[in-house]
Amino acid sequence: MIRLSNLILQRGPQRLLDGAELTLHAGHKAGLIGANGAGKSSLFALLRGELTPDGGDCQLPPDWRIAHMRQEVDSLDRLAVDYVLDGDQHLRQIQQQLAQAEAAHDGSAIARLHTELDNADGYTADARARKLLAGLGFASEQMDRPVGDFSGGWRMRLNLAQALMCPSDLLLLDEPTNHLDLDAILWLEDWLKSYAGTLLLISHDRDFLDAVVDHVAHVEQRKLTLYRGGYSAFERTRAERMAQQQQAYEKQQAQRAHMEDFIRRFKAKATKARQAQSRIKALERLEELAPAHVDSPFDFRFREADKVSSPLLDLDEGRLGYGDKAVLGPVKLQLSPGARIGLLGPNGAGKSTLIKTLAGELAPLGGRLTQGENLVIGYFAQHQLDALDPKASPLLHLQRIAANEREQTLRDFLGGFDFRGARCDEAVDNFSGGEKARLALALIAWEKPNLLLLDEPTNHLDLEMRLALTLALQDFEGAVLVVSHDRHLLKSTTDEFLLVAEGQVVPFEGDLDDYARWLVDFRSRQAQAQVAAGSTEGADRTDKRAQRQAAAALRQQLAPHKREADKLEKALGKLHEKLATLETRLGDSALYEAARKDELRQLLAEQAELKVREGELEEAWLMALERLEVLQAQLEQAT
Repeated sequence: MIRLSNLILQRGPQRLLDGAELTLHAGHKAGLIGANGAGKSSLFALLRGELTPDGGDCQLPPDWRIAHMRQEVDSLDRLAVDYVLDGDQHLRQIQQQLAQAEAAHDGSAIARLHTELDNADGYTADARARKLLAGLGFASEQMDRPVGDFSGGWRMRLNLAQALMCPSDLLLLDEPTNHLDLDAILWLEDWLKSYAGTLLLISHDRDFLDAVVDHVAHVEQRKLTLYRGGYSAFERTRAERMAQQQQAYEKQQAQRAHMEDFIRRFKAKATKARQAQSRIKALERLEELAPAHVDSPFDFRFREADKVSSPLLDLDEGRLGYGDKAVLGPVKLQLSPGARIGLLGPNGAGKSTLIKTLAGELAPLGGRLTQGENLVIGYFAQHQLDALDPKASPLLHLQRIAANEREQTLRDFLGGFDFRGARCDEAVDNFSGGEKARLALALIAWEKPNLLLLDEPTNHLDLEMRLALTLALQDFEGAVLVVSHDRHLLKSTTDEFLLVAEGQVVPFEGDLDDYARWLVDFRSRQAQAQVAAGSTEGADRTDKRAQRQAAAALRQQLAPHKREADKLEKALGKLHEKLATLETRLGDSALYEAARKDELRQLLAEQAELKVREGELEEAWLMALERLEVLQAQLEQAT
């Protein structure tokens, strides 16, 4: 287990933790949450051995293997798949020793190392690495490109894949969803649910936390408080605790009154669409949980627009893309005041292309885009953070667009975004990504937009700021079109979805659960199309010599996959025998007597562990059989 006792942790003069206590048992999956700068990343550094406690104790099992997601990339020439495989250092050591033994023609060492390679699942390593990359959104051809070819966000995905590739007892993930789209987040959720080790996760994505973790460790006032359950359970428990504090009463009542009024107004005009009903439920949950956030430093609204046009924007028969390459089209879309639209679709389908076109950053390749006479767009995209003047302060940024406004009014407005006192006058180049995102949102909110175009607005924002943005969007009277991997934001602020896929933009009749099922079906169809394309290419070959070479190569690939499938089937058979024996023992009524409760608890824990392992083995076995079928089909085509 992980045990922190009376822990003191400092960074320079700042004390991050003071007398903190925490116990995490093996197999727990815990979310680590708290305000930016509270010490979450420093705690990770402590667990990795990069920092030492300034007081108290930090104890971990000495034999635990620790994997973490690195923040830097230093192997730009490595192929992506090889970079991911480097995450399994033990495997790489075996492969290196095997190469040396083969060069020395040491038969005994070669035999021993092949056994070690088999025990380390080395024959399946390349396939497992490619599966990780596919899950994180990499196309097949990208897997064999150098790391240096990828942008910063995609390099972070490679670092995540490398961490997942590493066999570990403790997995430390710091904001793993920051550079992922919704497709990749859903895949990562499933992967982490089946992870057998102990997980400690820093994230500001509440739905992701709810789906993955079974405990939440909250860093607050230099202490650590452990809550059982996911983020929603943490909110409920903390709401109950905060509601009992008398000094919070007035703010709670004001927040509750605001939420009740908003829900009444919204229900009166809500449609019967599934997503609209999902939004009502999300609002009602927020009303109940408002007390958990009474100490939030954020409180802002988007200023009300002076005038409104109807429609705000009208795109007719639009062909959208870059240069002479169309990504979407024809697209017909009209945005009216009050519209609440979320964009869904696989990575690379064209969601950002659509938003950039509507924002005027991209000209349509064809069709007609008409703007309303009184249209005022508030456009948020990640590149706008880089457009901030690094030498200017938040106050100066706001003064440049509000030259005639009183300074105190501007300072009060910035205070709602937690820029207070001296922080209002500091240069932006010292700001974190989250602070820059807050400032960009503040500048948009001041301009009185009647249409918000938001492309991943929650990147870099912590949980409290995400909630404040959600409340501000709910109160916003204008139209909203948003792309986000934050499902809670989508559930709480949108009434309908548009699906961007396969060159089209069409209404999506469903909610996010329906979209998750659509994604599974979409990926399945893509995989089938790739297999069919590969088969067609094989059938078209006319060079007999090339056919024989291809068949030989396929047979060579087939052998380790056959060994892997047989090995997994054998392991599954042994596991079924163990489960049958265990279930026979659990069928003994005497086991349930009070005197044997420890024995019962141990057997139930063992059963749960075996069930998890059974699911993993069955999935791996089915995948191995599927790969065998594909390779055998390709072999038949080649011969």
